[in-house]
Amino acid sequence: MDIDFRVAVVLAPIAIAAGWAVFNIGAAALRQVQNFLNREA
Repeated sequence: MDIDFRVAVVLAPIAIAAGWAVFNIGAAALRQVQNFLNREA
């Protein structure tokens, strides 16, 4: 089962962008949850 190299070339930048977005949004979401929990305590 060989993966076509062109598919990898097309999907790689999309995967990198999605990972970067999840990394940035995840960090902000984690800070927001921590702030919420600290405010409740």
